[in-house]
Amino acid sequence: MELFERPGGGERAVLVQISFNAAKSPQDEKEFVELAYSAGAQLVGFVAGSRQSPDPRYFIGEGKAEEIRLLLNAKDANLAIFDHSLSPAQERNLEKRLQCRVLDRTGLILDIFAQRARSHEGKLQVELAQLKHLSTRLVRGWTHLERQKGGIGLRGPGETQLETDRRLIGERIKQINKRLEKVQNQREQGRQARKKAEIPTVSLVGYTNAGKSTLFNALTEAEVYAADQLFATLDPTLRKVQLPNQQETILADTVGFIRHLPHDLVAAFRSTLQETIDADLLLHVIDSHDEQLELYREQVNKVIAEIGAENVPQIEVMNKIDLGGQTPHVEEGNGITPTRIYVSAQKQSGLDILLEYLGNYFAGQMFRGELNIPPLHARLRARLYADKAIQQESITDEGNFRLKVAIDQRRLNQYLHEEGLLLTDL
Repeated sequence: MELFERPGGGERAVLVQISFNAAKSPQDEKEFVELAYSAGAQLVGFVAGSRQSPDPRYFIGEGKAEEIRLLLNAKDANLAIFDHSLSPAQERNLEKRLQCRVLDRTGLILDIFAQRARSHEGKLQVELAQLKHLSTRLVRGWTHLERQKGGIGLRGPGETQLETDRRLIGERIKQINKRLEKVQNQREQGRQARKKAEIPTVSLVGYTNAGKSTLFNALTEAEVYAADQLFATLDPTLRKVQLPNQQETILADTVGFIRHLPHDLVAAFRSTLQETIDADLLLHVIDSHDEQLELYREQVNKVIAEIGAENVPQIEVMNKIDLGGQTPHVEEGNGITPTRIYVSAQKQSGLDILLEYLGNYFAGQMFRGELNIPPLHARLRARLYADKAIQQESITDEGNFRLKVAIDQRRLNQYLHEEGLLLTDL
């Protein structure tokens, strides 16, 4: 049983965007339009305006509501989308006045997420956020909700339909939370295994459509879906990346952030965003060609702080430099501003610089020295050769292999653990 409606694709929609005591940016309008297109809406009108404060009844004024109603009728539209969060009462009042479905920004983003979710976990997280959002507005178009169930022989202090629906939603939310807890435990086991192997994790974060998935594909040769649209990536993907000096890292691609990201979504996706919280390093991907990059940078850092990852070291990857005619280079941070690496993921330009920088970043954990390996542990010697970590070799009087090596400390610790050895043994 579906407890919420999913709008069909291609609905004729009128967009409504109101500014309050601030100059509206053309980029805000562009992003709103892209969100509507991403949801599959067919845009037939755009209504803009400004107010000192939201109207408690309609959010917009009476005059603006009438203007929207006339436009909806003229364009034969059946959906009004507001670039704002509406209260349940405002949404209900607008639907009565406009005689069509009304969707606010939260509902719009939730719908896009519902379309993008591919994994079992992603679908559960989206449904959880949708149900939490829906539970506050069980009024839209459900004329039976406030009527007492009953009839001859069934009258009495029974549950109202509204209470029944709320109870069903509450039960479904409990079921989803239990399932997500299992998935979260599996993810946690994977994270613990990576920690045990001492492989560092690098998480890609950034504003939606900054080019994270394109960069991820370029660095890992993966085939994660990447497109010039908002929220192209929803489900997190992890891949191993080889770095210079026989090092490696796990690279995680995550969902893009956006201004006014619905709180329910941040809460629902907390288990997914755990990859960001537990990362050893964040690569904050920024569209260097975007006019609002400062605002987007601030919005991403705000969400990073909200999920508790503000203390994870961060490097900014200034992407899409080909659009501005820049060349790949590194700007070292000064303690106030983070290090910035300029690349073009689309043109695969500057990726060698990025990988080299990551290699040097983690090279602080390099082991350089001599190991005396008994013949009994020849497999360790073979693995060091396979990693090209051995610089010189000789045989001791006791018949041990004396190796001069340079290898990532994490990888060496992993090998020693698998052999049941300690560094002090060698």
